[in-house]
Amino acid sequence: MQSLWLIFQLLFCLFLGFILARRLPQWLEKIAFHILPYFCYVLLIAIAVEFSQTLHEISSPSIILSSAITLSLLCSVGAFACCYLLFKAMGYQATSGRVSADLLLKSLINISYAFIALGAGYGLAELSNRFDFNLHLSTWHLLLVFMFLIGLDLAYSPLDRSWLNWKILLVPVGCIIGSIVGALIANLFLTNIALKDLIMLSQGYGFYSMSGIVVTELKNPELGSIALINDLFREIFAIVLMYMIGWRYPRSAIASAGATAMDVTLPMVKQSCGNAFIPHAMVSGFILSVLAPILVSVLAAL
Repeated sequence: MQSLWLIFQLLFCLFLGFILARRLPQWLEKIAFHILPYFCYVLLIAIAVEFSQTLHEISSPSIILSSAITLSLLCSVGAFACCYLLFKAMGYQATSGRVSADLLLKSLINISYAFIALGAGYGLAELSNRFDFNLHLSTWHLLLVFMFLIGLDLAYSPLDRSWLNWKILLVPVGCIIGSIVGALIANLFLTNIALKDLIMLSQGYGFYSMSGIVVTELKNPELGSIALINDLFREIFAIVLMYMIGWRYPRSAIASAGATAMDVTLPMVKQSCGNAFIPHAMVSGFILSVLAPILVSVLAAL
């Protein structure tokens, strides 16, 4: 019953933001949109503070890191490969384009900010422990605020009804199926994690600021740590794939980007894949951003 209540809170805040968009005072919405790009880092600092205690209780933190990176790599490659096979079966050929090392560098720098926020949170927690100060930040309530802001942002996303055709919808489908396939393959190597948990972790689609907190609340802090690192590295692998072969296989690269395709990796899509594939990225990212909290929450509650 508690699991259903937590899931309801997430979805309620997401759709409340979506419904209230354009109904709130403009000055309030401006504040919300100014906060949104930075709120993720506030959330990561709070997550690191909470997870610092978990790291002290775990005997082998390296196992968490290796498990998360293995899963993220297999899910990213699985999403890429599944989307590639879907479109190849329909007769689509590889395209041509160009990439920019400067854009790659900027994208990786943006990701580095997430690691800096995690490091700052961990350092803050360690400092408070040294001075016997009980530092507690409610990551769950921060996440609910974040979901509300995401709902506002999704309502203003420039989606066109003409984009909702079955060819474009195959991109998120490829991501979902490929992520599950990646989890199935990971089960052969990560024997310390149950298959149902691997499938749950695979459905974060790079939405790291959400998955870590939800999995911690509904499962346990150890799996929550894996969820956070897994989705953080999925974003990194997505950028690498976009840079290396996204110009050649744009739809597959967009599938590997998961929920980040409509925000973080969208500049890479525009530059390496071309403007023609922006609808693919926007629709896929939108769908996966909505599905991620639902699927992770439901699977974690089972």
